[in-house]
Amino acid sequence: MMKGTVFTVAVFVLGCIAGWSGLADMEMFGDAGRDLPMYLLYILMFLVGISVGSNPDLKKIVKSVSPKILLLPLVTVLGTLAFSALAGILIAGYGLADSLAIGSGMGYYSLSSVLIGQLKEASAGAQLAAELGTVALLTNIFREMFTLVGAPLLCRWFGPFAPIASAGATAFDVCFPVIVRYSGDRMLPYAIVSGVVCDMSVPFLVSFFCSF
Repeated sequence: MMKGTVFTVAVFVLGCIAGWSGLADMEMFGDAGRDLPMYLLYILMFLVGISVGSNPDLKKIVKSVSPKILLLPLVTVLGTLAFSALAGILIAGYGLADSLAIGSGMGYYSLSSVLIGQLKEASAGAQLAAELGTVALLTNIFREMFTLVGAPLLCRWFGPFAPIASAGATAFDVCFPVIVRYSGDRMLPYAIVSGVVCDMSVPFLVSFFCSF
């Protein structure tokens, strides 16, 4: 589980080095080079949709979903946005909308960081957009790592739903094994539904807050 996170960070760092050193100058390809990251982002979102839609248990899960089970992802999203807004107020240098956009990643660092970087470039400039994308990447990676490491304590102190809320979008993939281990098998449908809902909220929420 941790290997995937480390690999993602390593790839990101290598990309930064390649761009900084001039080895990969996207500007030399003109408009095609500038638009390439956005096209790759569209492909990524399409593959995410395929991954969610091809889950063999998806239909059964959807049929078994009651309004009550949807309270968990709803509270997770609202709680994340509330604390992101608080961070935006307390931390100088970032606006409220920027902090909310970063928090809207819900732990989905690979999508949120690229999406923020692309959407903010037009309004905030390439430098600030890259900075916000980097902060989003690190923030959402830390959220995943915190859940992986802290799941036992979260269960002990706050109950079996806590690791699911902490994991956000990663509750039904990377963090799923530790959630089932410490929260119990009965939390399996809650983790899947919460993870899918949080996952699907990311492009909508990030795009919304990046529009300000």
